Order: sequence, then C-alpha cells, then structure tokens
Amino acid sequence: MADGGQGQHRTEGGRGGGAAAAGGQMLLSVGLLALALLAAYRLYLRWGTRSGPGGAARRGEAAPLPRMKRRDFSLEQLREFDGARNPRILLAVNGKVFDVTKGSKFYGPEGPYGIFAGRDASRGLATFCLDKDALRDEYDDLSDLNAVQMESVREWEMQFKEKYDYVGRLLKPGEEPSEYTDEEDTKDHTKQE
Repeated sequence: MADGGQGQHRTEGGRGGGAAAAGGQMLLSVGLLALALLAAYRLYLRWGTRSGPGGAARRGEAAPLPRMKRRDFSLEQLREFDGARNPRILLAVNGKVFDVTKGSKFYGPEGPYGIFAGRDASRGLATFCLDKDALRDEYDDLSDLNAVQMESVREWEMQFKEKYDYVGRLLKPGEEPSEYTDEEDTKDHTKQE
C-alpha cells in the first residue's frame, strides 16, 4: 500500500509537474513570440516605411540632400531656395548663407520661421519680428540697427554656424561671387563637424 501510495503520489506528482512544465513552456513560447512580433514591428517602422516610393515623404520627412558646394548668392538666387520651389532651404544671417534644410520643420513653407526661407533673415531675427514687412526685398546693410540688435544678429549667426552648414556669402549689389576650390569647400565642411 505504501508502494502503491507512493507510486500513485509519484504519478500524480509527475502529472502535476508535467502540466506545470508544459504551462511554463507555453508561457515562454508566447513571450518569445510577442518579443519577435515587437522586434518585427519596430524594424518595419524603422526600415519598412523608408523603402519604396515616397517612404520619407510618407513620414513627413525630407530625404537627406547631398552637401551643397560652396558658392555665393545674390538675393534673387537665394530666393530660389525657399523649400517650395526647391527642396533645399537656405537663409542668410549677417551676410552669410546657411543650409537649414535639416531644420525644415522650422524653416520650411509650413514652419513657424518659414518666412525666412530663401531670404536674408537678419533684420527679422534682430528685431524678433516674424512679419514679412520686417524683411527687405533689396539688399539690407543693417546700418539702421542699434547696438543691441546688431549683437543679436551676431549671436544668431553664431548659432547658425554651430547647427547648420555655411554654404557661402550673400552678395551686395554689384559684388562678384568668390571662386571656391573643392579643397576649401571640403576643409570648411570638415571643420564644422
């Protein structure tokens, strides 16, 4: 009887242990399946939406553009780079032109600072004015700004230098553009990084 009791006990214990082990294996399998699905979903979000036609556009991001070669711009030439006519967005601050394309959510046509795209933003930044009336359609020498406003322009220039690529100068009327060599262009780009 003791043997029978122990045998029965062992069998029940074996059955109970087997059910617990099977339940644990099932739980482990479900957990691994959930992790695999989560990993697949994250990979899809990261890579799946990038591939195919319009992948970047579907996410509302601009596809990265190659670095722009160094050149100087007249006001008319600068206006072409407003994010609407051309996907690249440039703006000038204190006579220097910066490629702000990577900040398109700010400087693009729908951005809060889109008014500055393709323009000389110096006066608007100096006076903290986002009205089109604050920007000039002709070359602005900023000579009527006071010392505090000019200091503000210089501070903005420094911030743009740190964050965005410097691509050239804003030309004064009648001024000829500089000729930049590939070596100068490469040196300046690597210096900023």
